[in-house]
Amino acid sequence: MAYKIDQEHDKCIGCGACVAVCSDNWEMKDNKAVPKKTDLTEDELECNKEAAEACPVKCIKIEKV
Repeated sequence: MAYKIDQEHDKCIGCGACVAVCSDNWEMKDNKAVPKKTDLTEDELECNKEAAEACPVKCIKIEKV
C-alpha cells in the first residue's frame, strides 16, 4: 500500500518537532521543515505518522493513495 505526505508548508512554524521524531524523512530548510520524500511505503509510514502527530500546528497530513 502507498501513502503520500501533504504538508501545508506555509503553515509550518519551523519548530522541528517532525525532524526530531522522524529525521529519516524530515529536514529543516530555510527555517521550515520539509519532507525528503512525499511518496511513502508501508515501512516508512509509522515514523511519518509520528511526525504528523508531533506537529503543533497540524500542517502535515498523510493520505492513502
